[in-house]
Amino acid sequence: MTIPTPGEGAGSTTATTAAGGPLRRMCWIFPDRESTRTGAMWQHYFWDLYAEVAQELGMSWTRHSPDAVTVDGTVRGKPLVYVDDELVDPQDTLFITALYSLPYQSMDIFNQYALYAVLEQAGFYLPFPPLMSLIGNDKLATILHLDGSPVPPIPSIRIGSGRDVGKHLYEVALANMTYPAIVKPAGWCGGGGINLARSSEDIRGLASLAQGGDTTLVIQPYLGDGTVDYRVYVIDGKPYAVLKRTPEAGSPVANASRGGTMEFAEIPDELAAATAYFAEKMPIPFFCIDFLFDGERYWFSELEPDGVIAPDFDDPNRSLQRDITRARFTAYRDAHAQWLANTPGTAALTLTPGTETR
Repeated sequence: MTIPTPGEGAGSTTATTAAGGPLRRMCWIFPDRESTRTGAMWQHYFWDLYAEVAQELGMSWTRHSPDAVTVDGTVRGKPLVYVDDELVDPQDTLFITALYSLPYQSMDIFNQYALYAVLEQAGFYLPFPPLMSLIGNDKLATILHLDGSPVPPIPSIRIGSGRDVGKHLYEVALANMTYPAIVKPAGWCGGGGINLARSSEDIRGLASLAQGGDTTLVIQPYLGDGTVDYRVYVIDGKPYAVLKRTPEAGSPVANASRGGTMEFAEIPDELAAATAYFAEKMPIPFFCIDFLFDGERYWFSELEPDGVIAPDFDDPNRSLQRDITRARFTAYRDAHAQWLANTPGTAALTLTPGTETR
């Protein structure tokens, strides 16, 4: 299979400025704790582009911290939801609710997840509902949920790192682990915190460091130097594009944040064929599946419900990044319209202030 040219991806819908449904607002709930350096980088590479593509489709895309959402539940069966001080409605608004749990976002985890549940119960369409967000956030939960994958998952062990980590009670589960092994946080992203352990003693040291942030860890066998990462973008249940990530020499991980290189490439037939299984298990409009290739075989690695759509750096127009984003947002719009059609009484879920006596 070849990579899609703009507008021709598998499962894509021709994008026009005429809305294919009533959706006009996409609100991305994201903990607002980026540094000025990181915030400026994300603004350039992602946030501005997301807003531009949404506008092309006749919609808006905006980013909000969890505390920007206020819910008035004083009228039974008629919740009012505000973003900042603006009333929003399930008829034309959806919330993007991936759970983010990097160290500087840890204080937001409960507020994020609780808010996602409130929004779901208030009648809003969520492209990935709270349960799916949680499954995608924890690497072991992902593997267990997708245990039937036609591409085998990487064997994994999940360990806590609380006050008794020095007792090494988790070592009861290490009998089948081979070394060297990858040790990484169970819920971070971007390649952060990934280390190579060459013995159980290395794991003891890493677990004691993780204790400082109460970070749950995942341990997996190392697949070898030069292991390549393939991110498959799945839109409307079909493989749309693939990002190939190659690690820097001497690095155990291929993420760009760790020096890896990225390029859009052809979709390997084995991964394209496997997509049907993942689409059946996760009937949501957009997600990413990460696979690792050790030179001989593919391994299922991670699920990313809100996976980064990387820029095509050799194209100043970033055409492929725009195309994938456009297909993603179009899929959200179509899924929202279908959800409205299948949800009787959705229009009555919200209430304009002052229209009913309290």
